[in-house]
Amino acid sequence: MIRISNVHKVFNRGQANEVNALDGVDLEIKAGEFLVIVGSNGSGKTTLLNLVAGSFFPTSGTIGINGTDVTKLPDYRRSEWIARVFQNPLSGTAPDLSILDNFRLAAIRSKPKGLSIGISESFKTQVREKIATLGMGLEKKIEQPMGTLSGGQRQALTLLMSVMDTCQVLLLDEPTAALDPRSANIVMQTADKLIKEFGLTAILVTHNLKDAFIYGDRIIQMAGGKVVRDIGEKNKPSLKQNDLFDWFA
Repeated sequence: MIRISNVHKVFNRGQANEVNALDGVDLEIKAGEFLVIVGSNGSGKTTLLNLVAGSFFPTSGTIGINGTDVTKLPDYRRSEWIARVFQNPLSGTAPDLSILDNFRLAAIRSKPKGLSIGISESFKTQVREKIATLGMGLEKKIEQPMGTLSGGQRQALTLLMSVMDTCQVLLLDEPTAALDPRSANIVMQTADKLIKEFGLTAILVTHNLKDAFIYGDRIIQMAGGKVVRDIGEKNKPSLKQNDLFDWFA
C-alpha cells in the first residue's frame, strides 16, 4: 500500500542551520496495517508523516501509494487516498460552519465540486447515526458550530469525517496530545474501531507509549532520521510496556 524508498529530507540545505531530518528511510506498509511510530523529538517521525501526506516533498527518494508514485504530488492531490487527523483539534475543520456542514464538506473531499443539492434529510440521518456511535450526545447538536466544541469532541468528529469519503490511508499526527485523558481514550478507541471496520492502512505518530503499546499491529522507533527498531505483527504481542520505556532510557 505505502512504499517509502531511500527517502532523505534536508531542511535549509547549504545554510548554517541545515537539518538532515530523514536519512535514507526504507519502509513498506502493507494494506490494512496499523503502524505506530515512536521516537524522541527530532527523530524524524513527524517529517516522515508529512512526506506521506504530501505537506512537502523529499530531497531524494520516492514514495508510492497503492502502486502510484506520489513523490511529487501535493497533499490535495493525495486526498483520493489519504485522510489526516492533526495534533491541534482546531486543524482539519471549519470552525464557523456547523457540524453538519463540516460532514458535508468531508463527504465531497475528493469529488469534483459543482452545483447540486447539498444536504438532504437522508444525509442528516446518516450523520446523526454516525455521531451517535461516539456516545457524546453530539447527534442532537449537528447545527452547532464546530468551533464551539471541545478539543476532544472535535477530534472524535474529525475521525468520523475521515471516512465520509473514499479513504484508504489514515494519518494520525499525535491526535491526543492536546486532550484530557478521557477524551484521549475516546479518540483512540474510535480511531482503532474505524481502522478495523474500514480496513484502513493507518500510521499513528505518538509520544504516548501507552497508546503505542495498546494500539496498532506494528511499531517502529525512529532516531536520527532513521528507523532503528521495527517490531512486526508477529512479535508485537510479546512486547511488554516496559520494553518501550527501555528504548528511551
